[in-house]
Amino acid sequence: HSSSTGTAEMEPDGLILIGKEDDIKRSQRITAKVNGREIVVFYHEGKFHAMDSRCYRKLFAHMISILQDINGQACIICPWHKYKITLETGEGLYEGINPLEPSPTPQWQSKGVKQRIHKVTIDNGNIYVSPPDLSVSFDSDYFADKYKNSGDLAM
Repeated sequence: HSSSTGTAEMEPDGLILIGKEDDIKRSQRITAKVNGREIVVFYHEGKFHAMDSRCYRKLFAHMISILQDINGQACIICPWHKYKITLETGEGLYEGINPLEPSPTPQWQSKGVKQRIHKVTIDNGNIYVSPPDLSVSFDSDYFADKYKNSGDLAM
């Protein structure tokens, strides 16, 4: 698994060009700036996923590529906090028990959506993302905004 960094370009329809589909499939992920914020686009198990590249608690480090299947959902794991975040929805997952059960066993639970997800569009061999809808806020927005327009990409 390697990574590369893309240069995003705004298209007339408002979508933002991230890169070539085949290039991203080969590298499995790419980081890019979208409206000044760092995002990462993953290619995992035949699908493209895009999310803010900074953890909702801190920035993702170079090990953002730690992917794991949890309860049937593809997740990334923050190397700093070990937080598990679904690629599909941006939900934070944790393992918890119901103490009221006679023999409680750990079950995966949702903390709710913590990480901003970006819509991916594939057209004519190119990968695009939609600009973020900032009318709804997510926990990851804090660090995305804090590091907005900085010169350093997380990967």
